Amino acid sequence: MDIAEKKHNNAERVTFLEENKRHIQISLELALTLGDFQNEINNNCSPERIFKETENRIGSLMGFEARAFYFVDQNDSDLLLSVCEPIDFEKYLENEIEFIIDKGFMAWSMRERRGITVWSADKKRQILLHVIATFSRIRGMFVGLFPEHTERIPDVSLQILSIILRNAANALESLEYYNLIRNQKQLLEFEVDQKRKKIQHFERQLLQAEKMEAVATLAGGVAHDLNNVLSGVVSYPDLLLMDLPMNSPMRKPIETIQNSGKKAATIVQDLLTLARRGVPVSEVINLNATINKYLVSPELEKLKAFHPLVDIETRLEANLLNMMGSPIHLSKTVMNLVSNAAEAMPAGGKIVITTENQYIDRPVPGYDGVDEGDYVVLTVSDTGIGIDQQEMNRIFEPFYTKKVMGRSGTGLGMAVVWGTVKDHDGYINVESSQGQGTKFELFFPATRKQKIRSVKPSSIEDHRGNGEKILVVDDVQEQREIASRILSQLNYKVHTVSSGEEALKYLASGTVDLIILDMIMDPGLDGLETYKQISAQNPDQKAIIASGYSETEKVKEAQKLGAGEYIKKPYTVEKIGMAVKYELSKESWSRGPGFDSTP
Repeated sequence: MDIAEKKHNNAERVTFLEENKRHIQISLELALTLGDFQNEINNNCSPERIFKETENRIGSLMGFEARAFYFVDQNDSDLLLSVCEPIDFEKYLENEIEFIIDKGFMAWSMRERRGITVWSADKKRQILLHVIATFSRIRGMFVGLFPEHTERIPDVSLQILSIILRNAANALESLEYYNLIRNQKQLLEFEVDQKRKKIQHFERQLLQAEKMEAVATLAGGVAHDLNNVLSGVVSYPDLLLMDLPMNSPMRKPIETIQNSGKKAATIVQDLLTLARRGVPVSEVINLNATINKYLVSPELEKLKAFHPLVDIETRLEANLLNMMGSPIHLSKTVMNLVSNAAEAMPAGGKIVITTENQYIDRPVPGYDGVDEGDYVVLTVSDTGIGIDQQEMNRIFEPFYTKKVMGRSGTGLGMAVVWGTVKDHDGYINVESSQGQGTKFELFFPATRKQKIRSVKPSSIEDHRGNGEKILVVDDVQEQREIASRILSQLNYKVHTVSSGEEALKYLASGTVDLIILDMIMDPGLDGLETYKQISAQNPDQKAIIASGYSETEKVKEAQKLGAGEYIKKPYTVEKIGMAVKYELSKESWSRGPGFDSTP
């Protein structure tokens, strides 16, 4: 070997050592910053940003002409290009990757889980493939394109590259776990929030129920006392009118007194409804008929006079199913809803009354459950000013009203609607948007029973008796006097007592054809206990029940034991006359416990 050749070899060796030294120096510097690199990529929130930070580090480690990162889709294992630098090489690398996959080099690299070099399709360049993987899963692939004629990669650089890519893989896995935990946290927070809202909803419902119960207890007591007071105003005019000739100038004033008393009795009925004692009868009715009757009522004419710019439109289903309910309360419900809608449109607008059949199998808004089945749905909507959320929470409270006092109601209207829906085992949904209007939806269980044709009202002569003996048992003197006066006018022989104890004492020494028994008597025996003791002495004794309340459980129990008709105070000639006549017309038979007197 001559001197020139030796010099050449020495020069190549020096170049190699210097280049190797440079790579080692760069690798050491990168190794010293790996901790910072790990923190940086862990703080990134997407695979693209992790790959971008990784690409910045690798660019200074090796003289790649182009670098690309592929992300493995965890759903279908496809390789998706995430980062390519410079971007001009994207198409070139795309073609090379297809060639590498076709030749099986990509699968080989994934099996080896280390860096391998392969030749490009044109054999002019080397391409480095290095899997990006943790111990558990492959996360991606790094592709590095070397310049032409570069044939060797320093081992130390390859080792540092492997560490960088392993850190990137760990960051990707951490990101996945972080997103999983974050999503679970968000889901749990959502569920907790829903539970919290549900608890708050139940707390509001409980508070509302307690409030309604307190007011209902007060209303029930007041209503009972008012019924006793109103009996004189409603019942005595009946007696006076019976004795007056038709052309008497006193008839009109007396009728005015009676009508005023009846209006007051209607308010009392509202209070009873509020007290949840307000559905005295339950019969087969068709809601369309109730609505049509209201549409020609004096109440609606009066409402139209106050609100001439309000139009009322009906959309009633032709084949609407029947329902079981109280015609009086349902009519009042329709009236209150329409009245509320009219009040909400001071500048005029449109009210739409809709009925339809619906099969309900999922909860109505605001309820946790629903009895699945057919329902009759009443909807009353308006184009009024709407209800704000704060008022929405109070609209069913008793005596809460924004109406013009003296023109419409006493603040009991919507409370009566709520009570009526509850008493009919129904549901209610309210939707409102300020400035656009309000919609009330009422859901009532449907029935397949058919409506019984109404009976023509009878005349007073039909109620007259034949001198039968009647015992009136009531702890209120005015009630005894009223009942006695009416029955005497109807040709009955009447005796009155003020307590259950007196009634038992009277019956021990004599007999009567019928007993009219007040259910609420205090102190002493109430109506139910009195009837039990009377039945024990005389199982065939006929009796009818009277009360200032609507039908209660005690009334029903007495009827199961054999008592007959139920009369709701205040008394009227027709009401008490029909009940007495009907009960006396029944045949007598032994009425022991468990007997059901329902015709």
